[in-house]
Amino acid sequence: MANRFQLFYEKQAVPKLMEQFKYTNIHQVPKFEKVVVNRGLGEAASNAKALESSLAEIAAITGQKPVVTRAKKAIAGFKIRAGMPIGMMVTLRKDRMYAFLDRLINFALPRIRDFRGVNPKAFDGRGNYTLGVKEQLIFPEIDYDSIDQIRGLDISIVTTANSDEEGRALLKAVGMPFRES
Repeated sequence: MANRFQLFYEKQAVPKLMEQFKYTNIHQVPKFEKVVVNRGLGEAASNAKALESSLAEIAAITGQKPVVTRAKKAIAGFKIRAGMPIGMMVTLRKDRMYAFLDRLINFALPRIRDFRGVNPKAFDGRGNYTLGVKEQLIFPEIDYDSIDQIRGLDISIVTTANSDEEGRALLKAVGMPFRES
């Protein structure tokens, strides 16, 4: 069963985008491919507890167990050896992706202190959008008393849009609160 965000996209956003860009075929309309949630954790080299708590937090936020990313090369200045855990990532697709986008846009972003909107220029040239979140407390799944330290995370929204203009229109059509430049 499709969740409410996916239904909103199909019933509201798709007709709006078809009219805006004069698409003749529904398959030309940009859609969401995947969402990648990433957290770099340099302190995990010296603190194994930080890695465990971060894994639990990302799993609670996304509803999917993250993959631990490891260092490819040794960097003496940062006290990192090859193969050490230095971060984690989750790739969300289909139902989990739509559920995560719904929670991000409608619940998490409005909970940011002094929120004026997200940066409208954070596109990569191909219609994909990346957003940095400074603290994990904006997500309702995270309990304030259960965290040991405030950490940020990066969220990349990958779309099938061909240009930044199409990607921006897609995100705006589903309710992404962009800041006025």
